[in-house]
Amino acid sequence: MAAMKPVAAGVEADGQNDDVNKLMAVSNVAAPLQDINPYVFAPAIAPHIAAHQAGVALDLQKIADSYARLSQAADLVLVEGVGGLLVPLDAEHDMSVIPLRLNLPVLLVVGMRLGCLNHALLTVEAIQARGLVLAGWVANVLDAQMPVLEENIQALSQRIHAPCWGCVDWREG
Repeated sequence: MAAMKPVAAGVEADGQNDDVNKLMAVSNVAAPLQDINPYVFAPAIAPHIAAHQAGVALDLQKIADSYARLSQAADLVLVEGVGGLLVPLDAEHDMSVIPLRLNLPVLLVVGMRLGCLNHALLTVEAIQARGLVLAGWVANVLDAQMPVLEENIQALSQRIHAPCWGCVDWREG
């Protein structure tokens, strides 16, 4: 299994992106960093703004080529998004073009907190409107004290017509 984060924004003091490091740690396929993470920007800001500030135009073919190389080396490639399905990549594209271009299903991660029902259901509509396949969803508990957590998960389960793959419990730190 290989993991990929085509675009990352935000680096630690050592110049590394924490998400990319975590993905590399769970991969069992050694791959070049430029394939795992073709684009990384120092500021933790929206990728289209970070790219503009860096004078970089995101090239979807570069991302597709990196994915193809990873796919040749691994039996499965997990591709992590950045910021959400509709986060802009440039003036014309948002994150939804990546699963479209790579012909990948989407696994929706729902940050369980106040407002998550609307956010998740709108995202499901956007996934469907773009002709993407929703493989399922995961409840990611962001607030350990979220009132009626189970009821919110149940409401999503009734409305999202894809399987819930599980619930990631809240962890401090």
